[in-house]
Amino acid sequence: MPTIEETFQRLARSAFRARFHLSDRDKRYITDKGIDTVRAHAAEFVRTRLAPAVIENDGKQTPMRGHPVFVAQHACACCCRGCLNKWYNVPKDVELTAVQQEKIVNLLIAWIEKECASEEYLSASQD
Repeated sequence: MPTIEETFQRLARSAFRARFHLSDRDKRYITDKGIDTVRAHAAEFVRTRLAPAVIENDGKQTPMRGHPVFVAQHACACCCRGCLNKWYNVPKDVELTAVQQEKIVNLLIAWIEKECASEEYLSASQD
């Protein structure tokens, strides 16, 4: 089982995945709501949009923007069951376990925290 950092290194080799970054608006949202609230949103999105065995609109259920978790899902290849299968060998048409859901949420939050820890964001938030 790869670590989160190893997963980030693998994702960074994908031009598509590496192009995703949080916007200033996303970062302000995280600052305003707090990471615990964002984690709760991530858990809810994963539970309702990824965990079911059958997803009617699989491949189209995650918007590209509008919430920091959506951006993280695309950056981490956790946006649909097809990507979960391709990147993490998670079988399609099988409901995700609670442990799988927790691992996905942990990966998403780690990516969000890494994005928010960038020097650019830290210096801007101190102004």
